Amino acid sequence: MTLYMIGLGLYDMADITLRGLEAIRNCDVIYLEHYTAVLHTGKEELERFFKKPIILANREMVEVGGGNIVDQARDKDVAFLVVGDPFGATTHADLFLRARKKGVHIEVIHNASIMSAIGVVGLELYKYGKTTSIVFPDENWLPDAPYHAIKRNQEAGMHTLCLLDIKVAEPSKEDLLKGIDKPQPPRFMTVQQGLDVLKQLEEKHGLGVIGDDTIIVGVARLGGVNDIPLVRSGTIKQLMDVDFGEPMHSIIIPSPELHHVEEEMVEQWCAGEECVEEKEAKRKK
Repeated sequence: MTLYMIGLGLYDMADITLRGLEAIRNCDVIYLEHYTAVLHTGKEELERFFKKPIILANREMVEVGGGNIVDQARDKDVAFLVVGDPFGATTHADLFLRARKKGVHIEVIHNASIMSAIGVVGLELYKYGKTTSIVFPDENWLPDAPYHAIKRNQEAGMHTLCLLDIKVAEPSKEDLLKGIDKPQPPRFMTVQQGLDVLKQLEEKHGLGVIGDDTIIVGVARLGGVNDIPLVRSGTIKQLMDVDFGEPMHSIIIPSPELHHVEEEMVEQWCAGEECVEEKEAKRKK
């Protein structure tokens, strides 16, 4: 018996690999990790496509109750489905280790993730530094980690990928304190909300990491086809006026120093009239 850790890719059920599809259709139990990312395909549509019932696995089920998933794989074939690649989040490495320690056979089936798809922006992948996450702030909590990660990456001449927070089927802090498990409506951080957080952190620390004229790249729905993905570059001020549409969104803060090919790639995603005018002026030179 086997625990299959299967990447679904980035957009919908059409992104599954043939190896992954074959494994899913042969499994007895199927879990869909449902808290680090989501597909643009609902559970019911996935069930029709895979011809199997699917169990949505929230954070608690995986991080606290992951042992139950592993134990099932002792006498059944179990699929653990992850949007993107199975090792796009450290919580999945924990599940892998649990299975290894219990002697459960594991098969990993990889797929595209944001970490590779971000290459479409045109910034050299090997020049990305530490990836960071921007989370929804609350009244008394505004984590500094993304601000300091961007600063360190800038000092090293590296790009920064900022993954934006999602809240899916999670109770509010107030309900948790009362012992009430009542899921709140899903929330997906937008590029503008992420930039607002970075601006708040700049106001707090004042180290000159970002400002209204900092060049940023915003991306949405990478992995989709035709006009579904959206990539736009410009200053923070310019991107605040761009509608990036449906989730999921991410932000890239490029290195202060770009290769000329990187510059040309970033310029092609320009947003705003000023940016378009700059491109046209360069083209005529």
